Amino acid sequence: MRVTTTYQSPFGILEIEASDEGISAIRWPSTPDDNQPNTPISTSSSGRPERPLLETAKTQLDEYFQGARNNFELPLSLTGTPFQQLVWNALTGIPYGTTTSYGTIANAIDRPRAVRAVGRAIGSNPIPLIIPCHRVIGAGGKLTGFSGGLDRKRWLLNREDAVLAYQ
Repeated sequence: MRVTTTYQSPFGILEIEASDEGISAIRWPSTPDDNQPNTPISTSSSGRPERPLLETAKTQLDEYFQGARNNFELPLSLTGTPFQQLVWNALTGIPYGTTTSYGTIANAIDRPRAVRAVGRAIGSNPIPLIIPCHRVIGAGGKLTGFSGGLDRKRWLLNREDAVLAYQ
């Protein structure tokens, strides 16, 4: 069973989804001014989310946005191809405050010629922020695509004091 809740981020309301196994998605607002949560949201009769995991995710996101957390410690439930999962796993190894390139990720997963496929897998990351795809930039340090938009990517990298250079 999947349940969702909303989270008020600096970008507006995010939707967080969890399954029995872990966090399965984080969705950005459709526009920067979109502060309306997507429905349905599963909650208990007390109005609190049914899963303590969702509360833990909110707490960790608060800590991240306040600069008190560099890494997330949440169980994840990822649905994707084996290649996507390989790429997403590589993304979790990018340290806070650093950036890397699509080519470096391709090399890290032993697929140096699959740079475009790596880019597509990164673009389909269902759990941005927690799986830090915002830390991947183009060759030469250029900011490139991000599911939340380049303004959000820039904001996140500035929040982390990330150096915009690929390694």
